[in-house]
Amino acid sequence: MGWNNPDVPWSALEAVLSGRNGTSLSGGPEADGGDSPAWSRKRESYRPPPLVEPGERVPYAELHCHSNFSFLDGASPPEELVEEAKRLGLDALALTDHDGMYGVVRFAEAAAELDVATVFGTELSLGLSAPQNGVADPEGTHLLLLAREPEGYRALCRTVSAAQMRGKEKGRPVYDIEELVGHTAGHVLALTGCRKGAVRQALRAGGPPAAARELRRLREWFGP
Repeated sequence: MGWNNPDVPWSALEAVLSGRNGTSLSGGPEADGGDSPAWSRKRESYRPPPLVEPGERVPYAELHCHSNFSFLDGASPPEELVEEAKRLGLDALALTDHDGMYGVVRFAEAAAELDVATVFGTELSLGLSAPQNGVADPEGTHLLLLAREPEGYRALCRTVSAAQMRGKEKGRPVYDIEELVGHTAGHVLALTGCRKGAVRQALRAGGPPAAARELRRLREWFGP
């Protein structure tokens, strides 16, 4: 399927994942720690750094934010994004990495420690003709969705997982729009802010009437 996984028997893989043989897949000692508090199953709890919050603040929630799990788009780990949100006094922060919920555990753990309100979402890449790994300005139309509640989070996870498997190549999820809408309608919010979103692209290509058509389509799919 193009995942480039190591040639490891299932019994050996299961032993490593269970921590029974004391080694990693690379043959070295079992990993414990690493580049983030959420790196291994034996990780330490997140420890927030000292932060100074602003004395005065303007009410604001950032609802379109990528971590370093979105290669060539985001640069900071989820924990650092939460720390910066706390320092700036944001009302809430949404994590919306591309085609996955990769950073939500780290994100949620840091947010709980720092008392930052969170929103979980993802930015879906529609209409990909080939894998986009390492492409600085990837093709496709982007659809930014935020979970309204736990069922919305579960629906997004199911949708992304199905698309990743359907694509059969890493970096090329293939979304079935009918399936996507069926799983998520009523449980997610759709945003239009991305420059690669359908509304922005239509506005650039066909002006306000074209953008209005795309906006109506989003409302039909996901509701107000």
